[in-house]
Amino acid sequence: MPAGKSRKPAPKKKRTGWRALFGGPSFFGNLITTILVFLFLMSAYSLIASFFQPTNDTPLSAVAADVAAGKISAITVNGDSLNLVYADQSTKISRKDPSSGLPETLATYGVTPAELAKVAITIQGQSGFQFWFATLAPIIIPLLFIGFIFWFLSRQVRGAGMQAFTFGQSKARIIDPADSSQRVTFKDVAGAREAKDELLEIVDFLKSPKKFLDIGARIPKGIILMGAPGTGKTLLARAVAGEAGVPFFSISGSEFVEMFVGVGASRVRDLFQMAKKAAPAIIFVDELDAVGRIRGTGVGGGNDEREQTLNQILVEMDGFEPTEKVVVMAATNRPDVLDLALLRPGRFDRRVTIDLPDRRDREEILQIHARQKPLGPDVKLAVIAERTPGFSGAELYSLMNEGAILAARENRKELTQYDLIRSIEKVMLGPERKSHLLSKKEKELTAYHEAGHALVSSVLENADPVHKISIISRGRAAGYTLKLPFEDKKMQSRKQFLDDIAATLGGYVAEEMLFGDVSTGPSNDLSVITAIARDMVVRYGMSEKLGPIAFGERQLGNEPYSEQVAAKIDAEVTRIIEEAKARATIVINERREALDAIAKELIEKETIERAEFEKILIANGITPKKREESESVVV
Repeated sequence: MPAGKSRKPAPKKKRTGWRALFGGPSFFGNLITTILVFLFLMSAYSLIASFFQPTNDTPLSAVAADVAAGKISAITVNGDSLNLVYADQSTKISRKDPSSGLPETLATYGVTPAELAKVAITIQGQSGFQFWFATLAPIIIPLLFIGFIFWFLSRQVRGAGMQAFTFGQSKARIIDPADSSQRVTFKDVAGAREAKDELLEIVDFLKSPKKFLDIGARIPKGIILMGAPGTGKTLLARAVAGEAGVPFFSISGSEFVEMFVGVGASRVRDLFQMAKKAAPAIIFVDELDAVGRIRGTGVGGGNDEREQTLNQILVEMDGFEPTEKVVVMAATNRPDVLDLALLRPGRFDRRVTIDLPDRRDREEILQIHARQKPLGPDVKLAVIAERTPGFSGAELYSLMNEGAILAARENRKELTQYDLIRSIEKVMLGPERKSHLLSKKEKELTAYHEAGHALVSSVLENADPVHKISIISRGRAAGYTLKLPFEDKKMQSRKQFLDDIAATLGGYVAEEMLFGDVSTGPSNDLSVITAIARDMVVRYGMSEKLGPIAFGERQLGNEPYSEQVAAKIDAEVTRIIEEAKARATIVINERREALDAIAKELIEKETIERAEFEKILIANGITPKKREESESVVV
């Protein structure tokens, strides 16, 4: 049994329409960024321009008068700019005529050479960069900004065009066989022995196809993995690629379908071309029913894009040559809605069914998920496996993870058996609602309701034994009675169905008998038993009046039986439930003392484990159900 289904990151959605043209929300974000950059550049330009603007200069006539009076001690000439240093160490700025030198300029104002000789004159040449920058900056900076705007807009349009060209390309995720961090092998997959045996042939073919081709054998082109959600179909497909050491192209069926007709078919072609170039390789299509539904029957609605995509898949799989070492694997939990053309020999001609794990498989799965978790000495995974019938690999992974979270929350370094027991109930029913406090009357009502379930289940021969009773709220349930079979059931008989319905009605009967009224508590119980009774009549042929006939489900446009037959089915469902209620009423009437004892214990302790419950049964003359010797398991 696979240890769980690996998760892949969600694919990035393609933009279409105006979002593809303008880049969606990122276009407006880039536009705002551009405006902010523009404002920043304008501010910087204003600052630079102000640096080169003339300041309040001292007139040349005043400079000449100060030189003649001996007030100026030094002059630094930088181009046409004059930096004046006075005898009192103060400084001023002035400007001269760029076409003449400083002596000629001052001489025109009456400064004699002797007076000028008393002043220390220093000549500094302006750098070429400063000159040219000051000259060209007012012209170049605006031109650069305009060019940036044109480049930005052309990039957006070019990006939209490129998106249009790549719209039909496949978005499959590729796992490289050399990437050890993502590689999965059969060692990481527990149970599913028959499925692994079937898939080992595929591994052998991908590793050494010559021995198959030499003898004239052709390996199946397509393998479809069928099973309930969480049984590890994707994990098994990855394990095949990991064992064979070939590239793994993974894509979901829904990723082919777009609003534009022809896009999905284009992506199918691109995906198969990529796989052929990388051959030997595996193509894996998850949730195949999203694109492979039956055509022309109205199931799933008419969709030209979906049908064209399916047609392209059929054509590509027919186009495989014997030497093309590409294997297509797909997974679905709805094989009943797949198109027959997909399932015919030559396409998906090998079907591998993955069942829910049995007790031994569950223990192996738990051991895989416990590899990186420190377990306490009291942990017995065999016991946990026994108490989790019907759990999938994904649910067992969640169970171990929830146990680790509980231990970490309580600042412990190891997981205990109690952590794992609590995590079973958390996965099945949800977390405890400690803040949901029941009133005294509600607590008593809930206690008798759960006691009714437990008592009827313990007395009826074919009902499952009770392992735990609680009136602590979990999830949407005010209380719960945990009933688990001693062994996994592959089939269920009519007697077992009838006893289960009666046990489920035990809570309803207890409320009605003791309180003279019923609450909303049994609402889920009633939904469950109604579904079971209807399946007994419609699907399993367990009705004595209607006989061994399987009736299809009535849907809009699909009426498999008449109104008269529908009325008979409803009457038969009602009869089954009424008879089960009568049986539960008899049990509770005859065992009223046991009911009161169980309810009283629940009110006091809120939770009763199996050992305590059996003591109450024995005290009231009821023999607890025991595992038969032939069914015993060493734990």
